Amino acid sequence: MSGISNNQIISILLYLVLAPFAGGLLTGLDRKISARLQGRIGPPLLQPFYDVLKLLGKENPIVNVSQKYYVFCFLIFAILTGVIFFAGQDILLVIFALTLANVFLVMAAYSTYSPYSYFGAERELIQMMAYEPMVIIMAVGMYMVTGSFQIRDIVAHQELLIWELPGIFLGFLFILTIKFRKSPFDLSMSHHAHQEIVRGLLTEFTGVELAMIEVAHWYENIFLLGLVYLFFGANPVLAVVVTLFVYFLELVIDNSAARLNWKLTLKSSWWAAAVLGATNITVLYFLN
Repeated sequence: MSGISNNQIISILLYLVLAPFAGGLLTGLDRKISARLQGRIGPPLLQPFYDVLKLLGKENPIVNVSQKYYVFCFLIFAILTGVIFFAGQDILLVIFALTLANVFLVMAAYSTYSPYSYFGAERELIQMMAYEPMVIIMAVGMYMVTGSFQIRDIVAHQELLIWELPGIFLGFLFILTIKFRKSPFDLSMSHHAHQEIVRGLLTEFTGVELAMIEVAHWYENIFLLGLVYLFFGANPVLAVVVTLFVYFLELVIDNSAARLNWKLTLKSSWWAAAVLGATNITVLYFLN
């Protein structure tokens, strides 16, 4: 990363320090709202932090040494993804780091030799195949509008990107459900206990490893909401409001939709990328 200003350094430090707290609070809010939607009281808002602290104090059995290494790499690259993003660097590099983080998570699941983890890893790979095309299309669309892949240039764009990228925004919201691991696309692991008894990819993880995975998801969720922010970055107040609304919308979808199978997940995501994303790019190409 080159040409990082003092403001960008401050943004990185704020992300490193505040993202896990914001992500944990969003997770607690998620559980609280989901419980209310289901007619329950739900756990305390700070329950995710209590859970992670409890996991850190547990005995830490591991199947093999590589399992711990892969989980640690997943955490590092999940954090690195947000660092690159909030440093205002190349969005393609951000996508690469995000993909690499998930590859390490898949490798960690494979290393446990558990059939549940194995199937969870297979589903995680399918989900990656489902959302990657739309993420690439989003980056290309932002480049066509702003003339740059640099996030600092995208944020500095004078007009709302949503006006020229409505299809790409809707397509990104579609695959965002996959990245947030919400129904109907929570194939590889369940965010809520009502979905399944065995947690798929996470079945064999406990203690410190599971705590690291949870914290990595907190970092990742804040970064993903940052991508939503980009579409409205010219108006910071509106961007924050829309970003929070999108997160609430994801909670509603999660609690009102049944899980799809992997075939429908893959097909629907690719159709969304083709119809919403590719069409939007085609229109931009001819208009410019």
